[in-house]
Amino acid sequence: MSTITLKSKTIGTGNPAYIIAEIGINHQGDVSIAKRLIHEAASSGADAVKFQKRSIERILTTEGLEMPYENRNSFGKTYGEHKRALELSEDDYHELFAFAQEEGVDFIASGWDEESIDFLDALGVPFFKMASADLTNIPLLVHTAEKEKPMVLSTGMADMEMVSTAVEAIMPFNVELGVLQCTSTYPSIFEEINLEVLNTYKTSFPDAVVGYSGHELGIAITEAAVALGAKIVERHFTLDRTMKGGDHAASLEPGGFGKLVRDIRHIEAAIGIGTKQLQDSEAPVFKKLAKSVVSLIDIAEGTVLSREMLTTKGPGSGISPARMDEIIGKSVKHNIAADVVMNDEDIVW
Repeated sequence: MSTITLKSKTIGTGNPAYIIAEIGINHQGDVSIAKRLIHEAASSGADAVKFQKRSIERILTTEGLEMPYENRNSFGKTYGEHKRALELSEDDYHELFAFAQEEGVDFIASGWDEESIDFLDALGVPFFKMASADLTNIPLLVHTAEKEKPMVLSTGMADMEMVSTAVEAIMPFNVELGVLQCTSTYPSIFEEINLEVLNTYKTSFPDAVVGYSGHELGIAITEAAVALGAKIVERHFTLDRTMKGGDHAASLEPGGFGKLVRDIRHIEAAIGIGTKQLQDSEAPVFKKLAKSVVSLIDIAEGTVLSREMLTTKGPGSGISPARMDEIIGKSVKHNIAADVVMNDEDIVW
């Protein structure tokens, strides 16, 4: 049983998929927009909303901060200015954490540096979501694992050796773990999504909850991931895909996200239990459409039945044609007219 246990629910084997609305930086650095996103995500059926927490000077060198960054999605003339404009304050996080609780969704964030992980731990996030960008940042993974909370890894921009190395670094801390297949292009092209990796992860990491973090257009691929067994799914979430910013175009708006949640729940209900059964709702249909053994001619009481006396016709309320060989050679208890459905009560067993 691979599971992650939270206060509000259990994620993994035998439980519904845990659906994360990745708000990320789509809040534009504005708390009011962030609250609208949380509200819409909750209304769309998300289990959690996710943000991204960074200490800008901690994750970028001076050269990286001062790199020119002027394009249609830029919020500043340099990359540092751009990133600072999209970073919420710690007070903002406390406010949004409380607001998410009011809205009935879990609040999580990916911490991109040790200081951010420490802050999120103190804030009270139920688990740590690690970004694909930090899959090879083993020092950060170890620092996070030491908090002894569940961890969920996105695995974009990686090969299997990188993923295995990250998992092996976390394993000694015995934390509950999720591993998400991910392709880190925005939007991802279908030929590079590689959902079959979900089955590879199930085999390679049997103690981990396997899931999918998607950046593709539409919702069908994420739904297919659930059908393949993904128990955590994550999609970027926005109010408007045309808004300024690099992540909006690969995000789902509330309407699309709501359809995704609806379809996932329908798929989970449809997957069923794996045992083929005649459903109760099919019984009247079976009676109407299936066939029974039927008398082809008038048959007198005591007659020994032969195949030439019998045919198959609807309704399916009598002896099944699958039992034809059972009744050949048996005699009948009473007179049977031609073209009559035959039942067990008509046969001398």
